[in-house]
Amino acid sequence: MSAVLFSSRLSVLSIGIAAVLGSQMANAEVEPSTSLQTITVTANSSVRGKVQEDSVYTEDYTPAQQADHLSDFLNVIPGVTVGGTSTVNQRIRVRGLDDTNLKVTIDGARQEGTLFYHMGDVTIDPDLLKQSEVAVGNNSVTLGNDALGGAVAFKTVDAVDLLKPGQKIGAKLHAGYASNNDELLTSATVYGAPTDNIDLLAYYGKRDANSGEDGNGRELFEDSKGENILLKAGVSIAEDHRLGASFSSTEKKGTFPFRPDFPSRNDAPIPQNVKRDTYGLDYTYNPASQLVDVDANVYQTKTRILRDSDYITNPGFEFDAQVKTIGGKVQNTSIIDTNIGTHKLIAGVEHYKKESEMSRDFIKSGSDSAKNTSVYLEDQWQNGKLTLTPGVRYDRYESPEFVSAGKTYNNVVGALAASYEIAPMTQVFASYTQLFNGPDLSQAIFNSDGGNTYVNNNLKAEEGSNAEIGIAKTLRDLTVAGDALQLSGKYFETNIENFIEFVRSGGTRVGLDCATGQSGGACQGAVNKDEDFKIKGVELAADYKMNNFSMGLGYTRARSKGDKTGDSIPSVTGSNSNSGDRFMVNLNYEPNDVVGLGWRSTYVASITDNKQNTKPNYDVHDVYMNYTPRQLENVKATVGVYNLFDEAYASHSSRLNTADDTVTDFEQGRNIKASLSYQF
Repeated sequence: MSAVLFSSRLSVLSIGIAAVLGSQMANAEVEPSTSLQTITVTANSSVRGKVQEDSVYTEDYTPAQQADHLSDFLNVIPGVTVGGTSTVNQRIRVRGLDDTNLKVTIDGARQEGTLFYHMGDVTIDPDLLKQSEVAVGNNSVTLGNDALGGAVAFKTVDAVDLLKPGQKIGAKLHAGYASNNDELLTSATVYGAPTDNIDLLAYYGKRDANSGEDGNGRELFEDSKGENILLKAGVSIAEDHRLGASFSSTEKKGTFPFRPDFPSRNDAPIPQNVKRDTYGLDYTYNPASQLVDVDANVYQTKTRILRDSDYITNPGFEFDAQVKTIGGKVQNTSIIDTNIGTHKLIAGVEHYKKESEMSRDFIKSGSDSAKNTSVYLEDQWQNGKLTLTPGVRYDRYESPEFVSAGKTYNNVVGALAASYEIAPMTQVFASYTQLFNGPDLSQAIFNSDGGNTYVNNNLKAEEGSNAEIGIAKTLRDLTVAGDALQLSGKYFETNIENFIEFVRSGGTRVGLDCATGQSGGACQGAVNKDEDFKIKGVELAADYKMNNFSMGLGYTRARSKGDKTGDSIPSVTGSNSNSGDRFMVNLNYEPNDVVGLGWRSTYVASITDNKQNTKPNYDVHDVYMNYTPRQLENVKATVGVYNLFDEAYASHSSRLNTADDTVTDFEQGRNIKASLSYQF
């Protein structure tokens, strides 16, 4: 039986199991339960937020522990995919919308702007992370603007995550190897708590890799050396106050294709350097009063692409492009008990400024900036089995000078969500959120202070709405005492008006008229599409846990469509933003505290767009094992075989051209990973 047929049958069988189990009803005490995809239902919180948000904890999911690419673990979340084979080209998508339409943060610091459309904009090494949270869809006014599709929040490890009870100082050593591209990871973390109110952490890691190959043996050009640094310090003052400071850096130097999303193209690779530096200060104040729980932060983050002109023979290909964001946020949460329920009031203010800059041959060619100030209020009111969550947000957005003439947009959006427990451990939920997104900076490499650019002073902000409805059910004691099954399903519709598209010029491209903005000129610039787009879809998940066995099943479908042409939402990767239906199965078995076994299967169905271009189906299987010997305390060994059957494929979230393999971003073929960690 072929791998494709096996995966297809397994996927259909998985959904069938979920449907059958979902029809069973049982009454039991509401308790949390967890598995590979976590959906937690408790008696004291609305299930809506738990189902519309998901998290991956690095230590709880083996593929995340061995990850070298964000797709290794974010793809486990229904509705989320990560395209791009190289780590300098990883692109997060939520329901087809890429990270230019998502709020992405690292330790609370926004990662804004776009550098180069042939490269990704999220620069972080997974070895730094302890948790990745995803808001699948924008369902809260607290997310803010620039979040049409939702949000992704990365959190790096803290000293308190590693310190054992009573321990003052400790260290963790980690080494890993991947066979496909001879990648070697080495890292060391030192952490401590010299006093009861101070904690410190220092991390240093290196990740070196050669070119790998896809399932057909084609070379994926890359020769790189990575360096990662994380420094953190925290101090608690008088129990109620805490101050923290952090610095994180990810740098990757190497020889990559000029266009990293064409990893198999026969162009001469060139030396490049991609780097992100993030500085942050945070403060929390949480006294005994339920009315005060303050969380504040300020930050600066800078992402940069540097191409050394000494190694580039084609004029104009060398550049130094960067995007810097400076911002801060203050938020307070108040709990107010009344005779008709409990209110959880979340009030906040956020401000940030993003700047892009471009230089060629060490001469500055252009820069631009935008800034946003937001004020928001959300009230999570719970009264018995009913929870209502209204919210309102005001944004003042000052747009880029050379995109939309520095136009200022003042906007108010609202949101309303509800959930209700219709039966024991069974909740239905619904939400409606208005969306707003001001014109973004243009790609940094195209900054020219308005030269050869149509500045669109009539550009409208992107607006729309996201609506969802769903149900979640927890069943216990189905087959054995203490087992648990969690089921969830939701349907969503996202409407986007005034979608902003950046129009390139030059070569065979049809640009814009430099005076009118009409198609047919030699200028580039931003325009509103003359049609509205709607994204419709469903996301289903089933998680079962019994003793030492757990199983996670997921199904995702999302389709975008224009109301005039029927085309999907444009994508900067060159192929349409829609992906085929995705089925995922996760199995995990831990027979004892020494060994843990896992299997992950992903099947993505083919899809044909409005222009009859087809993205082919593919199925990928991964197996992995953890081993913690009792004889060697604090030692953990992990081995995994990813893409077990050496499938040759390109993710539907990557650049994909079925007519030309050289401009298709193929994924790695079979990859054997082994890692060893020692913590003391």
